[in-house]
Amino acid sequence: MSKTIVPFGPQHPVLPEPIHVSLTVEDEIVTEAVPALGYVHRGLETLADIRDHVQMIQIVERVCGICSMIHAACYCKGVEEMMGVEVPKRADYLRTIWSELHRTHSHLLWLGLFADAFGFEALFMQFWRIRERIMDINEATTGNRVIISVNVLGGVRRDLDADQCKWILSELNEVEKEIRQLQKTMLEDYTVKKRTVGIGVLSGEQALELGAAGPMLRGSGVAQDMRQLGYHAYGDLDFEPISEPDGDSWARASVRFRETLQAIDLVRQAIAKMPEGEIAVRVRGRPKGEIVSRVEQPRGELMYYIKANGTKNLDRLRIRTPTFANIPPLTAMLPGVELADVPVIILSIDPCISCTER
Repeated sequence: MSKTIVPFGPQHPVLPEPIHVSLTVEDEIVTEAVPALGYVHRGLETLADIRDHVQMIQIVERVCGICSMIHAACYCKGVEEMMGVEVPKRADYLRTIWSELHRTHSHLLWLGLFADAFGFEALFMQFWRIRERIMDINEATTGNRVIISVNVLGGVRRDLDADQCKWILSELNEVEKEIRQLQKTMLEDYTVKKRTVGIGVLSGEQALELGAAGPMLRGSGVAQDMRQLGYHAYGDLDFEPISEPDGDSWARASVRFRETLQAIDLVRQAIAKMPEGEIAVRVRGRPKGEIVSRVEQPRGELMYYIKANGTKNLDRLRIRTPTFANIPPLTAMLPGVELADVPVIILSIDPCISCTER
């Protein structure tokens, strides 16, 4: 039996991300998968030597556009803890609201791309049509659709008034209604199940051993989520991680679909419980010391290691994104599958290569 090495990526007609994997194939069956990274390196971490610790907020927002709010919130949370800054409670709730709106539009984007990966164009268009409502909320409340730039050290730069909150809730009611209309198609349709059930299986033991994060981990039955730490306002909200036991591509899709509805519920809870008060406090001085800040990005656990020496520039900024954590589990899932299933399995981890390569 002859072996063939098939280069998958970094540009591929199915995947929007420049991921590269060398696949060893025997009779259309993958026997080995070796990833190669480094195609979109941008040097964002090195900018900490040039930009001061306040300017770095705008830099880290550009690590990834889809979850820019959460990157900036993670960075600010770390610097604030290092400096002993207590963020106003209302600011914590506002960060939670915008974080969950980002999670919603990120998952809707992925659900559309996942449908596109196995040829379901109509479903792809429907998810992206719904996502536009979330983008409109971002634009109306912050002035931008993607990189919303609301985080500052000590809180947030924008507030939500009663009319805006009422309008957001009204929009989210429509979004939830439209998402639920697609539930049967996304999770029960014959075509979807044929391409996802039993495809790309990762057991819970493998997920833990290989360091999987986010829906990748929870899709293998491990109910672990950084929001359980209670940062921002999550400690005040009714929240339980969503998980599926089967560990296949369908399970990961189900987790993200259900998390989209959960994110909408968390926004509703945050708006209902949000206290009055200031949205930011004035921060004086410069950070000194080192800290690890952890939050839950749409793709999983995001970690920022920040080291400062009391000057305006940081000594070190190191970012560990969930896609980087999910690449070892990906290479464990690919051997043994058919070549035609590779694009679906790779997309099932929700890869973000711009996050991974900075």
